[in-house]
Amino acid sequence: MTENLQGLSKHARVELDSSIRPLEKLTRLSESLGIDLLVKRDDVSTFAFGGNKVRQLEFYLGPACRQNADTVLITGAVQSNFVRLCAAAAARLGMHPIVQLEHRVPSDDPLYNSSGNVLLNQLLGAEIHYFDEGENEAAADANLDRMADKLRADGRNPYVIHLGVEHPPIGALGYSVCAHECYVQLTERNQVVDHVVIPSGSGLTHSGFLAGARAIGWNVPVQGICVRRDATQQRQRINRRVADVMRLLGEPVKLSDDDVQVHDTVLAPGYGQMNDALQRAIDLSARQEALLLDPVYSGRTMAGLIALIENGTIQPGASVLFIHTGGLAALFAYQNTLQLG
Repeated sequence: MTENLQGLSKHARVELDSSIRPLEKLTRLSESLGIDLLVKRDDVSTFAFGGNKVRQLEFYLGPACRQNADTVLITGAVQSNFVRLCAAAAARLGMHPIVQLEHRVPSDDPLYNSSGNVLLNQLLGAEIHYFDEGENEAAADANLDRMADKLRADGRNPYVIHLGVEHPPIGALGYSVCAHECYVQLTERNQVVDHVVIPSGSGLTHSGFLAGARAIGWNVPVQGICVRRDATQQRQRINRRVADVMRLLGEPVKLSDDDVQVHDTVLAPGYGQMNDALQRAIDLSARQEALLLDPVYSGRTMAGLIALIENGTIQPGASVLFIHTGGLAALFAYQNTLQLG
């Protein structure tokens, strides 16, 4: 089946973590939820607190290295894991990291604005800028381009990681690799899963996994849990992103309307903000499995998984693979928001 991902070879890639992330059975949560629950531990990468963005950055920064870039620029929310891992990768590769933090979450909590990923950005030597138009993706990318133009005028060689839909989702290829990795691990265990549950934000993780799965002939339903946009907007985004990834892979595979599944029942009140379902998911995972989830991506995705069980999308006894995308550094920034005790 790997021959269907041969299109990866034409894309430059830098290795940040060569480990195969483990796939584990969650015995107590399985019993509590009435399903057979497995977790893909992309949170345990050895690289700078890990997370899903490690896989994506390997493909984004491959071209940067090929171009001998001396500076890398990226944008994201104040507690963005992508930003933190980009700063870490830049440090390892000898590039200067310039990070733009967007005010997406309405919070004046000092911990939110200084702890967690913000603290790590500073420790990693990132040059930090702030951007007030937190929901304006195109404007955020354009501001990075303006900063890059100034750097070029000063004789620098910057590389910009664009996350808007107008730019190719190169990082999504990392999750096409992940889909194949998961399939191999399941095959080795002689196990079939009925659903994969995955966060759906920028769309790189969701679309990359879905495109990779279909490219290798794995037709498992991939349930995307909305973490930023409502289901209508997100479905359009994932459809576009999957088509983009298929082009990057050189694949003729076309998806049916049923392939793109997105759910927004646990999204309110919005990106990076707590709700009761999210609190319950974080508590349940920690206290039954010592599985730590963050309030932005992995926690909301587990809350979405529980909601899919409750509404019947995931049937009792089903085998489910939960993709844990990490984000644990952000937990410390949410200390005053989490209901502890």
